[in-house]
Amino acid sequence: MNKVYKTVTFSASIADKDMISAILMHEGYEGAEEIGTSTKISIPANLFNEEVLVEVMQQFETEYNITDVTQQNWNAAWEQSFEPVQVGNFAVIRAHFHEPIAGVAHDVVVTPKMSFGTGHHATTYLMIEGMQQLKMAEQTVIDFGTGTGVLAILAHKMGATKVLATDNDEWSINNAAENFAANGCEHIQLMQTEGMPTTVKAGIILANINLNVIIANLTLIRMACQQDTQVLFSGLLQGDEPVITPKIVAAGFEVKNVQYRNNWICISATVAS
Repeated sequence: MNKVYKTVTFSASIADKDMISAILMHEGYEGAEEIGTSTKISIPANLFNEEVLVEVMQQFETEYNITDVTQQNWNAAWEQSFEPVQVGNFAVIRAHFHEPIAGVAHDVVVTPKMSFGTGHHATTYLMIEGMQQLKMAEQTVIDFGTGTGVLAILAHKMGATKVLATDNDEWSINNAAENFAANGCEHIQLMQTEGMPTTVKAGIILANINLNVIIANLTLIRMACQQDTQVLFSGLLQGDEPVITPKIVAAGFEVKNVQYRNNWICISATVAS
């Protein structure tokens, strides 16, 4: 049976739409994408709580509409609006029906199918920018909360020796596997899990999820580190920075840099010496 999602479409100011998206993501929504002046965000129908949605939208005085979307018709809806996402000459995320873009180092082909992470959201874009500064060659990488698998694919294309991609959602796991195959990355290890795995020690950890999940897993993330591990944290709003930064430090990391995009942030950290 095809899984049914509730997709909420709304328009708001940049500041408000980012806050709305962040609040809804904390309630279990995923796949936040900007389509023109509108934002679309979805949640499995069995998790949908209309009272929560109404309360959030009333708080920001924002109008919205709700549609039912099934797995089988998601691709058609997505293909009507998806455009390639390019991060300088470093990486491009595109669909199979787009032509390759010349002069870009890494070409990633995806079909998202309700999974979060196509590069359109500011946090995925920030993570890709952050990855550009990392030396992936011969590294073991954990992509915690892989969604579509974009970051895991990019890590592989950058030369990572071993990549472990995890997610708690079965549909994301299946979608990531399809995207790995489309990019010739079938050997990336996939794991469905609620928390950060500690069976693998990584030199680079990519954690693009949300504030609550990151805080809940900081100890486990530290346990999965090598002596000189580098970590990128995102899925975080600018307003989360004073909350998350001291917790990252307390968990045994040193914050090296913070990047900003449309009120979202990406924190680069290393294991404290």
